[in-house]
Amino acid sequence: MTKYMFRTSYTQSGLKGLLAEGGTSREAALRDTIEGSGGTLEGFYYTFGDCDLYLIADLPDEATATSLALNIAAAGALTVSVTVLISPETVDEAVARDVGYRLPGA
Repeated sequence: MTKYMFRTSYTQSGLKGLLAEGGTSREAALRDTIEGSGGTLEGFYYTFGDCDLYLIADLPDEATATSLALNIAAAGALTVSVTVLISPETVDEAVARDVGYRLPGA
């Protein structure tokens, strides 16, 4: 499974729902959605700034992450942006590989 970070912001209708239901209710709803897709919700944080809410989820594959992002955004309560999270071990593996890149003009 791969970890993904969902950066979301509430729309006006989403904020109305948040005000009506509260934060823990929305966390439970999104946890159910992610678990129903075969994943686990590892982090759920409301924030100040560019985004209103960050989710960290462990998901089976890119298709699952894409499906969640599309369906959550299509519902109209949240805008969604997704980032794949890379472990330090994966970076170690990557830097050990030689890809044979040549600089322009070299």
